[in-house]
Amino acid sequence: MSASVLFDTPGPKGQRNIVLINVIGFLIVAGFIAWIVVGLAAKGQMSWSQWDDFLQPRTWMDYLLPGLRNTLLAAFLGIVGSLIFGLVFGVGRLSENKVVRWLSSIVVEFFRAVPVLLMIVFFNIFIARVLGITQNSTLIAVVAALVLYNGAVVAELVRSGVYGLPKGQREAATAIGMTNGQSLRLVEIPQALIAMLPALIGQFVVILKDSALGYMISFNELLFFGRTYASPNGNILQALVIVALIFILLNFSITKLAEWVSKSLSSRGQRVRNPKAAINAEA
Repeated sequence: MSASVLFDTPGPKGQRNIVLINVIGFLIVAGFIAWIVVGLAAKGQMSWSQWDDFLQPRTWMDYLLPGLRNTLLAAFLGIVGSLIFGLVFGVGRLSENKVVRWLSSIVVEFFRAVPVLLMIVFFNIFIARVLGITQNSTLIAVVAALVLYNGAVVAELVRSGVYGLPKGQREAATAIGMTNGQSLRLVEIPQALIAMLPALIGQFVVILKDSALGYMISFNELLFFGRTYASPNGNILQALVIVALIFILLNFSITKLAEWVSKSLSSRGQRVRNPKAAINAEA
């Protein structure tokens, strides 16, 4: 019903045009892919000898799996750190204290404006040369950059999510004796987190992909190990394809997990809003 409100349902001619456009688009994409494959085959890049290395157990055990482990470690630490950073400074931007709100806004806007790669290079030099930390310095640099940039984005998501809630939420919390701070922590932020879950999961995908920027400072992540293995073997293109497929699979898994969590939270919220239905379901 909501779709019919937004636009008219196409008639028979409109449906035929939509199908025709989809078919033409599919043919264009298929032709482009075929053109790429034929071009690579002409250069010998599609021969089996260029791909069989990635079916060897040693390739995965010595290179790809260790790189994947480091990628997942950096992404996990980046996600946890950005959530903590985002919640702290997101709440700070919502504070009634002008000084806290002002300082939180400066921090968030600053780190949102600085490119991730620039922060990775800066922290790599700062940690190794200024602080003198050599063990896991590249990992620390990548995680620090991911936390600061993506944490600033999460903080903005928290602020916009709370502002997007109906004003009646705070009024209801005030009516039962809550202070503004209690309303923010116990009522508004939990609802805002659920509402912004799709955007939040999208940011997690960004963190996972941005971990590959650690390649620029020789962080031993998936892309670095893939290129390291393929360089002497002359099949860098094939290594990049395999690495890309692994990233696609990881991002697809995160997206599906997000959809499942979102549906679970939505169904739970519906049961709470409809207690009679919940009682009948339990009975």
